[in-house]
Amino acid sequence: MGHKPAGEPGRGKPALHSEGKDMKKRPANRKSYPPTPGLKMKELAEATGVPKSTILYYLAQGLLPEPRKTSPNMAYYDPACVERIKLIQQMQDRHRLSLSEIKRCLDDTDRGAELGVYLELNEEVFGPGGSRRLLDADAFCRETGLNASQLKELQRTRLLLPLEEGRFDAEDVRMGRMYLGALHFGIRTRDLSYYVDLGEKIVDQEMALRNRMTGPLPYQQDAAATTRMVKNARMCRAYIIDRLFQHRVAAMKDLKEAPAPEREEREPWLD
Repeated sequence: MGHKPAGEPGRGKPALHSEGKDMKKRPANRKSYPPTPGLKMKELAEATGVPKSTILYYLAQGLLPEPRKTSPNMAYYDPACVERIKLIQQMQDRHRLSLSEIKRCLDDTDRGAELGVYLELNEEVFGPGGSRRLLDADAFCRETGLNASQLKELQRTRLLLPLEEGRFDAEDVRMGRMYLGALHFGIRTRDLSYYVDLGEKIVDQEMALRNRMTGPLPYQQDAAATTRMVKNARMCRAYIIDRLFQHRVAAMKDLKEAPAPEREEREPWLD
């Protein structure tokens, strides 16, 4: 065998001496811990400002990935859950999406779809996001001047249609004030019922057209096409109804022109 140089690392006594120095710097009984597997529930709740019960509910609804369990009572959540929870909260608060809609959006986003197309559709349907001042029934009556029975009647006849049960936004308040003026003028709720009747028919036809045109499309393309159709529908409603009204007024000789006779309805007992 050949001669081993005295100073070559890993060989001979000098190497043992060098290794001994390293052992003094790093105790032999020191343990090497693996990297942290994720966030504990308490840490996730603190990072998002969302209570544990809400996080568990999101988990049960499939909105969050399953945590990594290291024991029956210990689970670690992916740090990406922080931003995902914040996004869910934003989509609920600013865009008024239900959890089922949010899950569908997030599932498609996980598969590579763009989330923006869904948010654009929601904003087009419900208006710009952001915090909204919602009133309960008592506060709504104070803001509009309507009394409780008038409010009940307007909701019964579907002339007032809040988006949330028992909660009224600024658009509801504007309509409530207008209805109060109409009632004081002598107009009854049944006099305005044709808006609801004809409105239902228009919306039914719009939805049928949308379903026919977008039915074969993937969900993301469906959302983009529906956004365009919502914009078009709003233009059609405003344009056609206003123009029909304008043409009718233009054809009148004066404001006191006799209206068209009302169609006589047969009494049910005559049939």
